Parts: sequence; C-alpha cells; structure tokens
Amino acid sequence: MSSGFDPRLVQRLRHARRVVALTGAGISAASGIPTFRDAQTGLWARFRPEELATPEAFRRDPRLVWDWYEWRRGLVADAEPNAGHRALARLEGLVPDFLLVTQNVDGLHQRAGSRAIVELHGNIHRNKCFAEGTVVAERLDTGERPPRCPRCGAHLRPDVVWFGETLPAQALAEADTAARGCDVLLSIGTSAAVFPAAQLPVTALQSGAMVVEVNKDPTPLSAVATFSLLGRAGELLPRLLEATWPD
Repeated sequence: MSSGFDPRLVQRLRHARRVVALTGAGISAASGIPTFRDAQTGLWARFRPEELATPEAFRRDPRLVWDWYEWRRGLVADAEPNAGHRALARLEGLVPDFLLVTQNVDGLHQRAGSRAIVELHGNIHRNKCFAEGTVVAERLDTGERPPRCPRCGAHLRPDVVWFGETLPAQALAEADTAARGCDVLLSIGTSAAVFPAAQLPVTALQSGAMVVEVNKDPTPLSAVATFSLLGRAGELLPRLLEATWPD
C-alpha cells in the first residue's frame, strides 16, 4: 500500500545519518498555543506583542511585561505535546545523529521526550537577571513582581529573546554547524521568513542536504525545498515515520 510520500524522500530519510529538525510555532498550534502574533485576549487585547516583548518595555514597566509573560506561561502550562512533538521525539531515537532546533519557547518538545535540542529563542519557563543576563534556576516567590535576582538585586525577566535582541550566539552556531553537516533537514511549522533561523534550510540545501518542508501553508522555502508537504505536522510527521520505519 502506498504511503503517499515520494519513495525518494522515504529512502533518503531511512538511510540518513545526520538529521536536523527546525520547528516553529506551527507545530505547537495543535496543542492550543497561540502564535506570538495572534490576537491577544482579555486584559491584553489592547496591547501588541511588539509593545511588550522588548527591553525598553521592561525598563519602562517591568511589572506589566512580567504579568503578560505570567499569562503566557499559564497558557503553556495548560497545553500538552501533540503528535507532531511526539513524532520528533521518536525520530531522535531512530537516526544516529539528530538535532532539534526550535524557535519555540514553550518547552513542549522536552515534555514530549526530545533531548537533543537547541533553543534559538530561549525558554519561557526560565528566568534570567535583567542586568547580568545570568540564568536563575530557582523560582523565588517573594511576592514581588517581577522578583529580584538573588545575586545583584536587579529584576528577573523571562529567558526569551525579545525584539531588538540577538539570538544566543552558541545556540545559533550549533544550529548552523548541524545544518551544514546534515543529510536531511526538516523545516516544520515555521514561516521561513524570520532570519537568521530561515537561513538554516538554505544552508543545508547549499551543503547538499535534502530539505523537507512540513507546513500548513506555502512559505518562501516551498519553491526551493526538495519536498514541500502541505498539511499539519501532527498528522504528517507520524505518517512519515510510519512510512519510513514500518516496523
């Protein structure tokens, strides 16, 4: 029975030694997490994300920004990994060398069981010192919003990349190295329009890799990807794994 996938795609993935998966907001949509730019609701309807997710906004009104992220953390806490997240966790155990590079900050990949992860935009569940940039692991409940850094007393902020900030250099370098050396790169649920992450599939193509896009809608990558699969990641990824490793 035909799987519906091109046999060349199935064969290449089955025999790949090094696979990179790049994920964006689209993979978490089925878990009920709104994309960053989706309309705000309730109290936050009068704000645009671009007005809150900046260092300047935090300096101006740290409590407002902190409370917004607490609301977003609540949305994430109520969500569960979906079939797309679980398929990638399974894929990690099926290929010799696998790296998941995500633009998401929701931590759902980890909860699904993925371990080899590079977070390009940070993680909403972590905090760091606004002054020093050091991650503060413990959650301090002093009643103050935002809480203070135990080292220097500055405000803590979410450990996520805000507008106007650069991506973590180490994370980006690791992702770029993996893209240059992989056999297959899967671009999943990402708009392929936000750089530098959008450069990773292009880099992989230029290095001779097969690039497979999985996305609900066409993107700028669709025309140049080796294969462009239109559909939801939670449906297509489990089917692709089943077609590639039927046993």
